[in-house]
Amino acid sequence: MEEVVNNLRTIVIVLGLLCFVAICYWAYSKHAQAGFDEAARLPLADDDLPASPADKEGMTNG
Repeated sequence: MEEVVNNLRTIVIVLGLLCFVAICYWAYSKHAQAGFDEAARLPLADDDLPASPADKEGMTNG
């Protein structure tokens, strides 16, 4: 019984390591770079939106 538990632990560790390596490979691949670049520019994209009425009121009351 102890051998079965040790084998299962080994299998889980190896699968976890393989998943980690696969995620790292995907994250640093050229294929994913375009999506990451787009996500990096998202905080700056809000500047092009028109101001809401609530924002305009805040500017006139100041």
